[in-house]
Order: sequence, then structure tokens, then C-alpha cells
Amino acid sequence: MKPATPPTGNVVGPTVFLVDDDISTREGLGGLIRSIGLRVEMFSSAKDFLRIKRPDMPACLVLDVRLPGLSGLELQQQLVARNDHIPIIFITGHGDIPMTVRAMKAGAVEFLPKPLREQDLIDAIHKAIESDAQLLEQQTAASELRRRYETLTPREREVMALIAAGRLNKQAAGELDTTERTIKFHRAHIMQKMRAESLAELVRMAESLGVSGQS
Repeated sequence: MKPATPPTGNVVGPTVFLVDDDISTREGLGGLIRSIGLRVEMFSSAKDFLRIKRPDMPACLVLDVRLPGLSGLELQQQLVARNDHIPIIFITGHGDIPMTVRAMKAGAVEFLPKPLREQDLIDAIHKAIESDAQLLEQQTAASELRRRYETLTPREREVMALIAAGRLNKQAAGELDTTERTIKFHRAHIMQKMRAESLAELVRMAESLGVSGQS
């Protein structure tokens, strides 16, 4: 049996990972995916796919349900356990309703029967790539917000929590046993470090971070 096409290494742009043990299916679908301007990495087994490191860019997984060794559904379970939410498009010639329901409940984007309609697969891939791009954008923004928060001193974090809980400067000063002037000083530094342009924006940041004082 001809081995699956190995990962190219320097992956650039949105990528479709294709896992199917049938070489003719892999080659056919690989050509289709390339024809719409997307990169494709192909594997003959779930085990081979699990060996790679997913790139930090939009991607999706076109996954056959029946595979030698680890099945497509079992691979999905492992990815969920890893907290890897790559969008999955299942393809199968042996699907049934319970299998479809199980896959969709676990987060699959689509469940397509073989023989595939090319446009159905293309539409599902575009949907999956767009979904993953949005998720990566949200994760990047959350990481940046967390990075800014970690630049705050312990006292600044206390002040931020009280501000988020709606405390006035005078009230925050009383709770922290300091002066109102000191609270204003900390507040200015917090706004600068968090890059918040308004109090409302700072409060939204605090909510995203799960930071709040006692109401």
C-alpha cells in the first residue's frame, strides 16, 4: 500500500488535514481541495495524524469514520480530550443516524455520506475554515488580554477588581486602606497597561478575564 503523503513541514495558509485509508479517495479529495486554493496534508490513519503538531493557523479535518486501528469517532474523542477543537468534517460510506448524532454532538461540522458531492464537501470545508479562523482570533485576543493583565502588580489587580465591581475611588480606597489619590494613581496605570480607552472597556476586559471584586 502506498504511504500517505507526509506533512510538508513549512505550512503556510489555511490547511485541510485529510485522513482516509483508501488511497484513491485520498488522492481524489486531495486534488479537489488543492483546486480551491487550500493546502492539504493527507494521512492513511488516525495514528499518523496524531503525530503531527497542528499549525497556528486556520485548519479543518476531513475524517473518514472507518479507519484501521483508531476509528474516526475515537480520534474525535481524543481531540476533544486534548482540548483541540479543530473543526471536523466526517465522511463515510457506512453511516447511520446514531453515528451521525454522536459525531455532531461532539462538535463535528458536517457528516457527509460517500460517494461525496464535491460541492457539499467544498461548502463544508469553507464553513469549517471560517469557524476555525474565528476561534483562533478569539484565542489570540484572549491570550493578549491575559498577557496585559499579568503586567499588573498585585495591588493594581486588586484595584481593577474593585473598579469592575463598581466601586468608586473613595470606596476602593476605604476597602484597601489607602488614599483616594493612590487609587487614582493605580487606576491610571491600570488603564494604560490594559490599553483600555474607557472605564466601560476596562470593565468588559475584567469580565472576560473573570476578574471581579465582591459586590
